[in-house]
Amino acid sequence: MLATKLQAPWSVVRLESGAALISERDAGTIVEYSNGSIRTVGKVDGVVHDQEGGLLGLAVLNSGATYLYAYYTSASDNRIVRMPLLGSPGSYSLGPQTVILKGLEKASNHNGGRLAFGPDGKLYATVGDATEPDRAQSLASLNGKILRMNPDGSVPVDNPFPGSLVYSYGHRNPQGLAWDSNGQLWASEFGQDTWDEFNRIEPGKNYGWPTVEGIGNQAGFVDPVLEWSTDQASPSGLCFVDGTFFMVGLRGQRLWVIQTNPADPTDWFSGEYGRLRDVIPGPNNTIWVLTNNTDGRGDPTPQDDRLLEIRLASPQEG
Repeated sequence: MLATKLQAPWSVVRLESGAALISERDAGTIVEYSNGSIRTVGKVDGVVHDQEGGLLGLAVLNSGATYLYAYYTSASDNRIVRMPLLGSPGSYSLGPQTVILKGLEKASNHNGGRLAFGPDGKLYATVGDATEPDRAQSLASLNGKILRMNPDGSVPVDNPFPGSLVYSYGHRNPQGLAWDSNGQLWASEFGQDTWDEFNRIEPGKNYGWPTVEGIGNQAGFVDPVLEWSTDQASPSGLCFVDGTFFMVGLRGQRLWVIQTNPADPTDWFSGEYGRLRDVIPGPNNTIWVLTNNTDGRGDPTPQDDRLLEIRLASPQEG
C-alpha cells in the first residue's frame, strides 16, 4: 500500500522524477505521492463536481517543460486543459491553465474522462455520450467518441475524418485506454444493462452504441473482443505491461488480467479492495491500482481510498 485516505480519486500518473500525481474528482485537487508521503499540489480552477462529473483524467507531457493535462467538468461543459508542472518532488505546483478543448457536453454521468498520450505523441481522450445515446452515432458531436489531437488541441492531419478530432465513434462511456507492444490501441467501455466491453480500436470505425451493446454481429459495427456482464466489471482504467492487459472494475470490484492471443481473461482480488478506478504500470515489475470507495457508491474502510502497489511475479500469478 503506497497511500491511504485519498478522497474520490480518479486518475494517477507517474512522473519521470519517480513521484506521481492523483486527481481527486469531487474537490478538484491534485495530490502528489512522493517518497512515501502525500501532499496537495493545488486545486484545478473551474472544476464543478456533480455526481460522476468533476476532476477526471490526467496525462503528462515532457517536451522541454513538463505539462499536466486534465479533463474536467466545468459549470458549462467538459473540457481539457494543460498546466505547466513546476518545481520538483515534494514541492510541485501548478502553473496557469490553458484550455485546449472545450464544449464537450456534460451530464451527471457518462462523461468519459480518460486522457493518455499514445506512442505517436498524440493526446487521446475518451468522451461519454452524456446520457444522450444518439450523440455517439453523430459525427457532428464529439460525445460518445474516442478523440485524437495534437498536444495543443488541434486536429492531426492524419485523423480518419478530415478536420475532426474523432478517432472512433459509437461509444457509450469509455474510460480506459492502453496500447499494446505493437502500438495498437485498446479501450474499455461501460455498457448499459447487459454488456461491458474490451475493444480493439481502429481509426474511423463505429463501435455500435446505442444500436449494439456487446457482441452483436451486425454489419457496419465493430464487435468487442471481450464482453462481461455489468456486475462483473464496470470497467474504468486500463494498462498494458509485458504482454498483458490489466483492467480495473468498479461494480465488479476486481482486477481483470487479459491476454489477447487468444482472448483469455482471468480476475484477481475479487471484492478484496472494493471498487477499483485506475491502473498504471509501476516501477520494478509492478502495477499501481487506485481504489474508488469514497465516491458515494462504495463502502469505504478507514484507510480508503488507497493507492496500491501489486508486484507481478508472472502474467498468470497475482
